[in-house]
Parts: sequence; C-alpha cells; structure tokens
Amino acid sequence: MHSNQLCTAAGRPLRAALCGLLCAQGAAAQEAAAPALPEVTVRSVLSPTTVEKAPAAVTVVDGQQLRERQWQVNLSESLGSVPGMLIQNRQNYAQDLQLSIRGHGARSTFGVRGIQVYMDGIPATMPDGQGQANHIDLSSLERLEVLRGPYSTLYGNASGGVIQAYTERGEGPPQLHSSFAMGSNGQKRLGLKATGESGGVGYTVSASRYLTDGYRRQSAADKNLLNARLDTSSGEYSHWTVVANHVDMDAQDAGGVTPAQWAADHRAVAQGALDFNTRKSQRQTQAGLIHEHQIGGADRLRLMVYAGQRHITQYQSIPVAAQKPATSAGGVIDLERGYGGLDARWTRRQGAVNWVLGLAANVVEENRKGYENFQGSQLGVLGSLRRDERNRLSNIDPYAQASWAFAPAWSLDAGVRWSNVRFDSRDRYVTPGNGDDSGKTGHHRLLPMVSLQHQLDDSTQAYASAAGGFETPTFNEISYRPGGLAGLNFQLRPAASTSAEVGVRQRWQGRDWRGTWTAALFQTLTDDEIVVATSTGGRTTYQNANRTRRRGMELASSTWLGPRWRLEAALTLLDARLRDGFCDAQGGCVAAGRRIAGTARHQAFAGLYWSPDNHWNVGLDWRQVGRIAANDGNSVYSPGYGVASLSGEHVRHVGAWTLKAFARVDNLADRQYVGSVIVNESNGRFYEAAPGRQWMAGVSAAYQF
Repeated sequence: MHSNQLCTAAGRPLRAALCGLLCAQGAAAQEAAAPALPEVTVRSVLSPTTVEKAPAAVTVVDGQQLRERQWQVNLSESLGSVPGMLIQNRQNYAQDLQLSIRGHGARSTFGVRGIQVYMDGIPATMPDGQGQANHIDLSSLERLEVLRGPYSTLYGNASGGVIQAYTERGEGPPQLHSSFAMGSNGQKRLGLKATGESGGVGYTVSASRYLTDGYRRQSAADKNLLNARLDTSSGEYSHWTVVANHVDMDAQDAGGVTPAQWAADHRAVAQGALDFNTRKSQRQTQAGLIHEHQIGGADRLRLMVYAGQRHITQYQSIPVAAQKPATSAGGVIDLERGYGGLDARWTRRQGAVNWVLGLAANVVEENRKGYENFQGSQLGVLGSLRRDERNRLSNIDPYAQASWAFAPAWSLDAGVRWSNVRFDSRDRYVTPGNGDDSGKTGHHRLLPMVSLQHQLDDSTQAYASAAGGFETPTFNEISYRPGGLAGLNFQLRPAASTSAEVGVRQRWQGRDWRGTWTAALFQTLTDDEIVVATSTGGRTTYQNANRTRRRGMELASSTWLGPRWRLEAALTLLDARLRDGFCDAQGGCVAAGRRIAGTARHQAFAGLYWSPDNHWNVGLDWRQVGRIAANDGNSVYSPGYGVASLSGEHVRHVGAWTLKAFARVDNLADRQYVGSVIVNESNGRFYEAAPGRQWMAGVSAAYQF
C-alpha cells in the first residue's frame, strides 16, 4: 500500500494526523529506497543465531535506539515497545522498576522478581529469583535482548523471561563523548564516555551522575554509575573480556498512597514516609572475566567468572507500635552481600548438529540486620537491633542443548537444565518471644525445553516450543512461618509451570517499504503459585495457591516507510488468572477466575520517527496500558492510561566533532495517571503516581581523535 492509499484509509484523528505527515513526504519517500535491514545476531540463545532463525520470541533493541533523545537512566524509557513486557517507572529510585514478562514477575513489590537479568553475562538475579536492574548503564550498551517464552527455561530458576544487556566493544580510533541534560522536577544528568582501541586492547569506559528532586515529596535521588569493558586477543583463537560496574545511589522513598489519597492529590505522600524520612542507599561493585577459546574449526570453550559486593541500608515507615511485637524485624534494613559465580560452556559444531554443554554455579553470602527506625520520640533514625542473621544462597546447574537442522527447511532445538537451589540461614538474634529462625532447605527440578522451526520461505519462519519451568520462593518469602513459629517456612513449595508457544516472523521488502513483523501465541499453566498468607507483627508470610494460567498474544512490527520514515508498533493481549480459588491463613478467600495481581489485559505501543535530512531526527511515541489489578481479590484496579511523547534532535559534524542538541516532552496531554502499582500493599497504599507533562533538553559532544 502506498502512502496516499494509507492516508485515504486513515480514520481516527491521531492516525489521520500521522498519515498527513506521511502523505506530505510521499513523493520524496518514493524517490529513494528504504535502507537495507541489518542482519542481527541473537546471543541470548545458547547457540547464537540470527533473529529470523531464533527458536524463541526475542526482541533485540539497539544501543543507539536505547539512547536516542532519552535520559539514559531507566530501562522503561525505551522498552515500552517490547511486546509481552510490562515495564513501569515507579518514579521511586529506592524501589527499582516494576517489570514483568507475560505476567511473570507481576507480584513483586520491589526489585525484579521471576525474571533473569544479566549485565555482560553477570547475573543480576540471585539464585532464589530476586534481582535488580538499576545498575545497567544505557549510555554504554551495544544492545539489549529480551527473551520470552519456553526457551527462557534454560536459564534455570525463576526464568519467566530473560533480559540480557551487553556493553559495547571499544574499536577503532579513540573517541570521547560527553553529554548534559536537564528537565522537569530538578532532573539533571551528566555523562562522560571514552571508547576506542589502543595497543590491541579495546576499551569502553562510561561514567554518569543523575540527580532529581522527584515528582512527589520524599522522592529525590542521586545516582552515580560507572561501567567499563576491556577486550583483547591472545593469538588467533583466544579472546579475553574484562567487565566492571559500580553504582552508588541515595534515594528517598515516597512509597504508595491509597486510591482515595491519589484522587484527592496526585502528588500525595503518606504521612509515615515523611515522619520516618524513608530512604535507601545502595553501593554495589562487581567485575567479571570472560575467556573464549576456539579449538580447531568445530569446538569452542567459554568461561565466565565474576564476583561482587553490595551494601544496602533502607529506612522504612513501619510504625513504632508495629515494631513492639518480639517477632518484628524493625524498620531499618541493613544488608551486606558478597556474591560470585561462574558459567563454563563447551560448544561443538558437528555437521547439521550444534551441541552445547555447560555448568552454571552461583553463590550469595549475606549478613542481614534489622533495626528499629526510632530512638525514643525521634523517628527515622537507627535504633535498637531487632534482626541479625547470616544467609547463604547457592545453585549449581548443569545444562545441555542440541540444535539439529534435520531437513533443508526444518530444525529442532532441545535442551535440559538441572536446577538445584539451596537456602541456608543462621539466626543470630534469639530473644524471648522470638525463637531461633535458623534452618536450611533446597529445591531442585529438571527443566526440559524443545523447539521446532520451519522455514516457510526465504524470509518467513514459523516455530513452536514447549518447556517445563519452576520458581522457588525467595529468601524473604521463606524467612517466616505462619502463626509466629520459629524456623524457615518449609511448607512453601516452588511454583511449577508448563509453557507452550507458537510464533511466526518475517522480513519483507516492497518497492518503497521494508521491515519485519512477528506474532506469537503463548500459554503458561502453573501449579502452586506463591501468594501472601499473613501480614502481621512486622512479618509477611507466604503460601501456595494452587493453579494459575497465563495466556495471550503478541504482535510487533518495524517498518521503513521509505528512506526517511520508520514506524514501530507492538500489541500485547494477556489473560492471567487464578484457575483455582484459595484462602489465606487469616481467613480471607479469593475466588477462582480472578486476575493475577499486577497484570494488565492489554498494552500497545506506536512510534513514528522521521529524519528529513542528515541533521534532524524527530519522534512521536504513544503508549497505552490497560487497568492493572492491585490485589489478589481484584477489589482495586489502577486506571488504564494512554500517553504520548514528542522528541527531536539536531546533529552537526564539525571537523572531528559531532555535536547534538536534543529535547523531548513526555505526557504531551498532561494526563494524570497511576505510573505503577505496589501489589497487595497491606495498608491499601497501592498507587504510585506518574508525573504530568515533563520536559527534557540536553546537548552532547563527541570528539574522534
């Protein structure tokens, strides 16, 4: 369909406006062909392959696309276009993003849950499935991959999806990049990056600082980030990579508000957050070494080892009265964690078969203390010790995969992983009324995966896959037993799931237009879903809730409308429900058929990008999210919303300099909406407000030596 035909077909005002712009450029678009589509290799699958031949649903987001006219602070800035992923900015840097994939991870009240996150191969998800993503440096990423569906099972426990971030490799002449941006609510970001190659060593070093006063009171933040990568080769067949990352962040915590408080004042903050000066500080440093060695023409070895340290101090708004029970852990969390691990992998190409054998092992040692958040009548200060324990988490997972091209247009992938997770806790705070909570337990499961792919023609592939997965409780979830009994909650079982998916993807090319599109249908059936059992006396306990079902559809496309226009679109439909009802330990019951808390039934994205010449770039984005269930009983929903953003950039090349000026406006219509939901918040404070219309402007300069 040509541009004039598309404009004639347009009906709705927004579509008509966009098509009007397209029609005005129609003649120029037809004078030249759309740019050639690059071939993209997917690294998230164990045997790297092109996107078109990947045995799973996967989205690759280029680093430049992540950065274009953005703050380069949060993953939510650029991943709204990924189908199947619901990513919400809490506007609260003390709690990380709200992130789920196909409904997995939706119940997390903080951090990332049920999804495996990696930065340069180093897991940001602990062996129990609890993780974070605030240390990913968007300024220096070469790409980011989002893997969805059954294939993610091969990453082990809590693999409802996989996010892989890769730092760009330094190559060519040295370059120095600097940038500065400022915007609404006192936001400022300063960045500096050096890349290049010298003496056979490629390097990328990136540093940035981000400051914000926050949209609401008690939400200011100061985030400092350093990321580095070094590459070198020893001979023709060996390659070494060193990666390092450091984040230093201090953030206030505005927390959530009730629906009534939000309706009365969109900037409302609960009084407890102000009284206790709720806040969080985080210091994390990690480093890793990756060695790859080619043996002959068929075999390849890869070894990755890493280690890191993390220190977190968090002041919560737990009332003084709630800390009086002997079982209370207080209102201040003090956590010191050391972690490390390895991933060893052997790959062999043997005719039409590719083999992968590997072993992943990870360990976390933590000292966790809890203190009262008051001294006498003074609130928000470090008080008496109320919790002291030493915990150890570990997993040792062997895995294997084979890829077999058994016919010219057919291939089969099959894999298996033996996931073995161990928990060990030593309670060092035992007092009258607060017994010894020491204990240890473990969970293990065989996780199989199979995927069949068929090449329908040179540009179209269909695939079908199935897998079995599981999700263990986190250490927080097994720490306490219902009824105030001592010891770990050994009654809490892992959630076991069976997933299936069918999909099709295509690269297409017309006379003037070209692009890609993908579609997938999926379903996951889960037994023993983990839910809240009780929340009293400063302790939250958990239980299993029988069967749930997640099923839905994903559509995505990327289209070049001639040489100057690009259209991105995505649609996700998700039906995530309880197949069986359950009753918690306090007598509250949830009926079968309720929506899984934290999920939205639909979300959509559309982005139109225009480059009228080599100096200007303009983008218009629109994102729509349906209403989200805030609790298991579905008695509260956050309203659905749709917001649009407009951005522009001007680029100039002056000798060895590349100069850019950029600006963007988010939430063009100044809509008031709930940006994220705190699932099952015990006080009914489910809502975290999103800001109204926001602006940002900045400049950058790059010099190539």
